Amino acid sequence: MIRKLRLKFVLFNMAIVTLLLVVIFGLVFFFTRANLEQKSIDMMESIAANPFQLGVPNELGEEVRLPYFTLQVGPGGELIATGGGYYDLSDREFLRALIDAVFENHKPLGVIEEYHLRYYRLETPYRQCLVFVDISSELATLQNLVRTCLILGLLSFLAFLWVSILLSKWAVGPVERAMQQQREFVAAASHELKTPLAVITTSAELLQTPGFSQDDKAGFLENVLAMSRQMRSLVEQLLELARAEQGLDVKSFTQVDLSRLTEQGTLPFEALFFERGLRLETAIAPGIWVRGQADRLGEVLEVLLDNARKYASPGGAVWVSLQPQGRGKCRLAVANEGQPLSPEALTAVFKRFYRADPARSRDGSYGLGLSIAQAIVQAHGGKIWAESQEGINRFVVELPLLAPKAR
Repeated sequence: MIRKLRLKFVLFNMAIVTLLLVVIFGLVFFFTRANLEQKSIDMMESIAANPFQLGVPNELGEEVRLPYFTLQVGPGGELIATGGGYYDLSDREFLRALIDAVFENHKPLGVIEEYHLRYYRLETPYRQCLVFVDISSELATLQNLVRTCLILGLLSFLAFLWVSILLSKWAVGPVERAMQQQREFVAAASHELKTPLAVITTSAELLQTPGFSQDDKAGFLENVLAMSRQMRSLVEQLLELARAEQGLDVKSFTQVDLSRLTEQGTLPFEALFFERGLRLETAIAPGIWVRGQADRLGEVLEVLLDNARKYASPGGAVWVSLQPQGRGKCRLAVANEGQPLSPEALTAVFKRFYRADPARSRDGSYGLGLSIAQAIVQAHGGKIWAESQEGINRFVVELPLLAPKAR
């Protein structure tokens, strides 16, 4: 599919490029031809308007550039006189053929293709003046122009083809990455659902098998119930991630006291941290306001605190800080003592279904929390990243501050 998209992109671009090249070179050829023809006609009109200077080629004006000759013809079509210093006009049969060709055309201006001559006929009451101009150089110029346009057109076509191929990789790149993420997402979700479904199926089959005691059947039912709850939790998180990635309605954003939200959000976790022997320390600056959805921002804090609770070293500490950062920014950071994250893991932790510790796959952690938090933060115009230094893992959320005037 990606290959077809790239091919369509290249074909579409090249169709536009080909059309533009044809139009551009066609206009160049048309205007060049018209310009050469007009100069030739202006020259012939100048010559016909000065019949007494026909024998003096160098005195006909600046517009005279092409080889020419003139014929003076009487009312009956007889040749009266010739003029012009560029041709040998002794061949009367040739001149007679030219006169007959002009009279057969019945037009004051035309081209005799056989001899590569353009003629102009000026009629007077007593005679007719026929001016002939050699257009061999004009035709050669146009032929060279066509040859040059074809070469330039071919080179331009190849250059644009190469550029289009490179652009197709860049243009289709997001689609390819999205499809790859979708495949990984489906594979990971299928893997997470595979084990609970297997347990449910096996337990259900055992319930239908005779010979088991009531206690055994109660255990099988407990397994079905536990796996069903686990699957429901996973599905709910998947739906939450889908809603977060679709973005938030900016119109529903309100003024949020992030300082108060952070203080209230850490309170429920104090007991959880105490049960695990963890120490919770906070440093929350007052009066920090942002614009957004309070419940979604509270969800981000909950994800970070829950992540710290799961991965903090036993007996270690967890730090929560909220401080203004520079002009118009604030930073919410949750840090914990624990196993240092590798440079690869610092970016991978925000991928769906990624778990730094695979052994925690069955404790209710599906590796979706940080992905949901990242989507929510980005929807609020902020950014989130992870740091690891000296045995302390820190997750930082940066959000734009709400200006005091806006409050």
